[in-house]
Amino acid sequence: VQLQASGGGLVQAGGSLRLSCAASGLRFSSHTMGWFRQAPGKEHDYVAAITWGGNTYYTDSVKGRFTISRDNAKNTLYLQMNSLKPEDTSVYYCAATVYKGNYYLADDTRYDYWGQGTQVTVSS
Repeated sequence: VQLQASGGGLVQAGGSLRLSCAASGLRFSSHTMGWFRQAPGKEHDYVAAITWGGNTYYTDSVKGRFTISRDNAKNTLYLQMNSLKPEDTSVYYCAATVYKGNYYLADDTRYDYWGQGTQVTVSS
């Protein structure tokens, strides 16, 4: 299984970025997908998740600014990030899980596969 995250970069506060995560080696449409971020020296922080059925969930700090989506035909996960803030600066990871519920989506231990991460830097 491979999850390849891309789309990170340097952007000014208030700007936008779109992250992508290309998946291979798994039945993408059957997996719930998530985005996490990790600042240096800290643990993974949950950002958003989209279930295999298409339901979306967000951590409070990104609601209204970020949109998670998926294209099952392309085996690709997306994260559209608008109105970026300096505190959004982090390495962003995509992850996949066979977990079919929605209660533990913010728990990184529930995810089976992880991508390599893409750096997002928001300047003030």
